[in-house]
Amino acid sequence: MQIIAKDNHCVVVGLGLTGLSCARYLASKNIPFSVVDSREQPPGLKELQQELPDVAVSLGAITDEALANANELIISPGVSLEQPAIQRAIAAGTAYCGDIDLFRREAKAPIIAITGSNGKSTVTALVGEMAAAAGKRVAVGGNIGVPALALLAEPEPDLYVLELSSFQLERAQPLNAEVATVLNISPDHMDRYSDIAAYHRAKHRIFFGCKQVVVNCSDTLSKPLVPDEVKQWHFGLGQPDFKGFGLIKEGEQEFLAFQFEKLMPVSELKIVGRHNIENALAALALGHAAGLPFAAMLKALRNFAGLPHRCQFVASIAGVKYYNDSKATNVGAALAAIEGLAASVEKIVLIAGGEGKGASFDDLLVPVQRACSAAVLIGTEAQVLADLLSPVVKVSKAGSMVEAVAAAKALAKEGDAVLLAPACASFDMYSNYQQRGDDFCAAVNALKNKSVH
Repeated sequence: MQIIAKDNHCVVVGLGLTGLSCARYLASKNIPFSVVDSREQPPGLKELQQELPDVAVSLGAITDEALANANELIISPGVSLEQPAIQRAIAAGTAYCGDIDLFRREAKAPIIAITGSNGKSTVTALVGEMAAAAGKRVAVGGNIGVPALALLAEPEPDLYVLELSSFQLERAQPLNAEVATVLNISPDHMDRYSDIAAYHRAKHRIFFGCKQVVVNCSDTLSKPLVPDEVKQWHFGLGQPDFKGFGLIKEGEQEFLAFQFEKLMPVSELKIVGRHNIENALAALALGHAAGLPFAAMLKALRNFAGLPHRCQFVASIAGVKYYNDSKATNVGAALAAIEGLAASVEKIVLIAGGEGKGASFDDLLVPVQRACSAAVLIGTEAQVLADLLSPVVKVSKAGSMVEAVAAAKALAKEGDAVLLAPACASFDMYSNYQQRGDDFCAAVNALKNKSVH
């Protein structure tokens, strides 16, 4: 490894999309740095070597020597702070931060900061659309799409809307957001955190220094401990009260509402499921706190068709609707998808399974019994899920997505839905959840084309 003087030297720990954005940022500021990664061929390596060929890179096990010349470690979200060499460097007095700290040092515009176990990408994208509809110059990114540091390369916007993961927040200093929210908390990344309390603490770092908070009425774990002067707004699927967004029912029709005023019929939303109604209310609360006008926000809501891989409608075949929710990488997200669709279909044939991340699947049992007629199980957790669910629904296992979709088609009846909501990560079978969702969509569309001919 190339030896570099310690003075003002940074080490980027972990490449990938975020680590590469850190490297580009440091290079743009003429700050000397090197890169280390525990993987032999990390994502982003080729781009780094092409763009910044003079940067020293150390691959393989992260060693004390690789970190010894740093006066600051820039640690990517995917890298655990508990790695021994990192712990020794920190104990020796080396400063550390993440990409969000670098971003915060530069960003001037107000920030809407969004985290949660489920729904954060949809809410982040939706708030971005609302701000754009209001004529704001808005920059959207973070844990969704564009890394936060890459946003700094563009002209300063009127507003930043950031999705933030627990991994980003666990190493971040006060964000001082204009508005911050934890949409919900359910067990996730239990292979990284010692317990739900540790995960909760990481998420709630989003509230450090914020001016306003948005709270989910139905999730007590989302409520922060903040000073009285911090303005609070709330949302939920019940009837709203003061400073609240919720639902008002008139006869058979439901309306999105603020306080005691109806805003728009739920039937005008393009996004499907009760969980997406809740996401719409959360976005309204965040946008209102940031000063966006209702007319623009409602226009954006009416036009928003949702994000790929999040309860995405794929096709209808022989009276059965197929939905891709590959982004449901934890139990809470899968439950939201199941319960969100249950009211609009006869029964659900669930496709689930993958890499479990140390989570318990027990919370799936009652909702699956209530809403599903069958489950087709894939991946490393297939047998664990089969043992859990076979007492309450018909269960089958499949070795590929094509097999899973074919099995689901055979089990579904007219009026049902086939839902890919894995409740697991994808890394046992795919590079990421997007690839898994694309595979599902391809299998469904092939089935549809076959049924037409």
